[in-house]
Amino acid sequence: MVMQLYDGWLLIFFLLSFYVALGVAVIIISPSRIGQFMYDWGQKIAGHPLGWLLLSGLILLVSFPPMIGHTTMLNLCGFTYGIKGFAVAGPASLFGSAIVFIVLRYLFSAKLRKWSSSNEKWQALEAVINAKGLPLMALIRISPLPPWVYSNALFASIEVVSVWQFMAATICSFPRYFLYTFIGSRLAALSDGKQRNKMDTQTKVVNWLLVVGGVLAGVAAGWITYVQMQRHLQGVSRESDALAAEAMDDAEEGAPLLDNFSSESLHEDV
Repeated sequence: MVMQLYDGWLLIFFLLSFYVALGVAVIIISPSRIGQFMYDWGQKIAGHPLGWLLLSGLILLVSFPPMIGHTTMLNLCGFTYGIKGFAVAGPASLFGSAIVFIVLRYLFSAKLRKWSSSNEKWQALEAVINAKGLPLMALIRISPLPPWVYSNALFASIEVVSVWQFMAATICSFPRYFLYTFIGSRLAALSDGKQRNKMDTQTKVVNWLLVVGGVLAGVAAGWITYVQMQRHLQGVSRESDALAAEAMDDAEEGAPLLDNFSSESLHEDV
């Protein structure tokens, strides 16, 4: 028990430290330099015949918890290939998350059964998802909470969810991925100093409005989806509804695959 708490707090400390360091780095380097770097990198990738494979591999990498950066990778697809970058972003997200689902389900299957059998909140969440089926799974997948990488872990930890249901729910989130790719394609032109200097004021304004509009649309859609997801978590029984909601809160922190397993207990199953 002590080791589980220690590992959980250690993970939280690591993630907080990473996010703080990332924010400080952005401020020091400056957003314009970062944008130019992403544009230059994207152009190098676009010029390589296997550039799409590199981007696909990066999307797969950031799909494994506790990695971050899925949205950034989709933006980079837009930086690299424009709107056509969705042809890389969509399939790579789908098959990458499916691989993560299968790997996590295989590695932690015994531990998950043991853990969920003694956890009322997770049993309630499993019961609600089993009762509501694919519509609720799609809402959870589209919702910004839990984040992409923890959503992969969440579904892998729920035994009633099959890999095919998981992939179908992931396909439902493709419009959001297309939006991220579109934002990346608009930012690409604004990030390159040469293109930006040649733009007239009207073109710059239109591009920024498209970027801001895309971000606001994504936030609004995410909030609406999150509210609908919370509503769909209800309706089985009052007790199950409350426990399922608590389990979703835990999932936003990576439970149970990250937060509730100590490194010692994981080695017992390997």
